[in-house]
Amino acid sequence: SNFIIQSLQDKPLTIYGEGQQTRSFQYVSDLVNGLNALMNGNYDMPVNLGNPDEYTVKNFAEHIKEMTGSKSEITFLKATKDDPTQRKPDISTAKRELDWEPVVQVKEGLQKTIAYFSRVLEESGEIIPTGQDASKPKPKIEDEA
Repeated sequence: SNFIIQSLQDKPLTIYGEGQQTRSFQYVSDLVNGLNALMNGNYDMPVNLGNPDEYTVKNFAEHIKEMTGSKSEITFLKATKDDPTQRKPDISTAKRELDWEPVVQVKEGLQKTIAYFSRVLEESGEIIPTGQDASKPKPKIEDEA
């Protein structure tokens, strides 16, 4: 959500490292459906309920910038020590044991998430997504004239 919030506010998109590390993204309804299948099934061992679609962080930031029509610049900060270089879940157990796999495509999930944060920003005026000054949305204060 940080890239979306930053993009919608035309703030710099911050990437830690060179952006070549990969991540996988999943829409919440897929996770809920996977948890439901796990709770209502007979399988009781560890299972990964992620989305195996993999993106570099830089590519994902560029994609979100394009989808939001943002004028944001992409900035690169020092990499964190414990940042994994690859995240691509193996969901073969979930497919086999739970007959589950994600159904919401990343683009569709992003469209829904962008629409949600657009509404939140319309109501609040600003969201600070991370760092010391991070804040939850607050109601806009209308100027008194």
